[in-house]
Amino acid sequence: MASPSARPAELGFVEAAPSWRLRSEQFPSKVGGRPAWLSAAGLPGPPELACPLCGRPMAFLLQVYAPLPGRADAFHRCLFLFCCRTPPCCCGLRVFRNQLPRRNDFYSYEPPSEDPPSETGESVYLQLKSGAHLCRVCGCSGPKRCSRCHKAHYCSKEHQSLDWRLGHKQACVQTDNLDNTVPDHNFLFPEFEIVIETEDEIMPEVVERDDESEIIGSMGEALEEELESMAKHESKEDKIFQKFKTKISLEPEQILRYGRGIAPLWISGKNIPQEKDIPDCPCGAKRLFEFQVMPQLLNYLKADRMGRSIDWGVLAVFTCAESCALGTDYAEEFVWKQDVTDAA
Repeated sequence: MASPSARPAELGFVEAAPSWRLRSEQFPSKVGGRPAWLSAAGLPGPPELACPLCGRPMAFLLQVYAPLPGRADAFHRCLFLFCCRTPPCCCGLRVFRNQLPRRNDFYSYEPPSEDPPSETGESVYLQLKSGAHLCRVCGCSGPKRCSRCHKAHYCSKEHQSLDWRLGHKQACVQTDNLDNTVPDHNFLFPEFEIVIETEDEIMPEVVERDDESEIIGSMGEALEEELESMAKHESKEDKIFQKFKTKISLEPEQILRYGRGIAPLWISGKNIPQEKDIPDCPCGAKRLFEFQVMPQLLNYLKADRMGRSIDWGVLAVFTCAESCALGTDYAEEFVWKQDVTDAA
């Protein structure tokens, strides 16, 4: 992996937003709900969006709009992260990259309007401009369809069965109004916009030194030698965890840290990937760090259940250093999970 850049990270925070702001044509960064797919063609199919551990359909977690300046083929660029939320697994993760030139088959050449559309209803959009149908439960590619009405589409038998139990059995005959009769399947995560701000320039090392001076000054010289002795015996893991806590204390609500090529902020000295742990892109290029999801996001997901639920310390996403050309397809990238227990 290349040497990390020293530039500050961009921090992501969740905010409530009207549904029109989170649609594909607005190029949003967002958490939860259904994916706001970038390219309307070449979507990852059910096998690609199945949990690599238990095989169940994964839920959309978040997407980050991350165009590359100076790259005509990546004028629009987005990363999509999915996770397994099915107990007792709740472990699988997958991330996909998609990019488009400014002139493409799906969006206007001009920037999207900042004004709300005249039609701002809450209808669920389950067919893309390409004609591709989406699953009524998860909003992912839906190649299966109801054998009775032939209008409702699904990614899997599991989601078809869930939708049937929760209302499609009755709504099946109302084929002209299917998009307005999508029930709450309790599968999607709550939906928020991700707003981005550049990290404060205060360096955590400065904060740590200032805090230490205040503590030593207030406790007197008698304890100075003891504190220095304790610092010498402080483990690498302790220092990394303290750095993590100090860094996020400046902006405790951050749910995401973005910076293509910067160093990740690990929660522990354990289970940090080495270069050999990050697979190269199929194009042959190395992968570099692009963003990480912070544990604070868990507070917004309402995912707690009796027994096992989703959990993480850090989710670090690594993407092709060349952001290789894809046409309109979606390329799978790499995500590394560092658990909270690694910091224990």
